[in-house]
Amino acid sequence: MSSATDHEASARELPPGLWDRLRLDPVRAPEHIALAAGRTFAPQAASWAAGKRSRYAVSPLELATMAKKRHATLARFEGAATGVGGIVTMVPDLAALAWIQARLVFYVAAAYGYDPHDQMRPAELLVLHDFYPDPQTARRALDGIGATVVQSYVGSKLQRDEALALRLAKLLGMKSARMLAGRMIPGVAIAFNAIGNERRTRALADRAIRFYGG
Repeated sequence: MSSATDHEASARELPPGLWDRLRLDPVRAPEHIALAAGRTFAPQAASWAAGKRSRYAVSPLELATMAKKRHATLARFEGAATGVGGIVTMVPDLAALAWIQARLVFYVAAAYGYDPHDQMRPAELLVLHDFYPDPQTARRALDGIGATVVQSYVGSKLQRDEALALRLAKLLGMKSARMLAGRMIPGVAIAFNAIGNERRTRALADRAIRFYGG
């Protein structure tokens, strides 16, 4: 992609094939997202950080704060857009939020001078989500996925969607039914998603800033 507009579009839309992989292999959805994020966002993050540094005298924290603000806004707008459908659009909303937050982590890493292309970045993404206890464990899990074919989930479409929703909710730190309830009601979910998505994205940004900024 060559323009900032194209990059922003890729933050809101899952890349071709990823949605199918998530539906087919919902149990390993977080790992599929992390690997796809590395392929998609590493070049963007590197280009973004280099471009900002070439035009402005900015500190790593200032760059990271720019990334935090932009991705919090993206998450808010995405949540409002998918909140119209309530439960019908809940799974796409969770997937889109996870995708936006993945981009955020790569941008914060680049802001602090870490190579976005490094194979540990996707692993660190999962650790920042508290999905794995440490980057080494996360990396081994990612390597295992890369060495195997996608595992088809045995079950109906409804069961697959439920499994995917629960896995994405766990990745995003939504550990109770109450945290998902507001996303199921059409209309009400517009405000619920918008506010919740922005708040969670800002919190993830703060964790990433502490992690990469020391």
